[in-house]
Amino acid sequence: MQLTEKHRQYWQKNLRITAVLLAIWFVATFVVAYFARDLSFNFFGWPFSFYMAAQGSLVVYVVIIWFYARYMNKLDQEHGVAEEV
Repeated sequence: MQLTEKHRQYWQKNLRITAVLLAIWFVATFVVAYFARDLSFNFFGWPFSFYMAAQGSLVVYVVIIWFYARYMNKLDQEHGVAEEV
């Protein structure tokens, strides 16, 4: 099956946003944990490293999921492949 230019644009945008969101996920999960001892400042009354381990990373994950769903719904409508509800 030959992909049209419209399909290529759709997949390029999809892969680009996926790569950006995976980079954010990686930073929130691994980079913050790796530098946890160096991040010794208070955030909402708790040490930042404790906050990120307990709640901050989960908030980042929910925001990533929300943004991806919203972005993909908009992209689907833009390219005419949205689901009918």
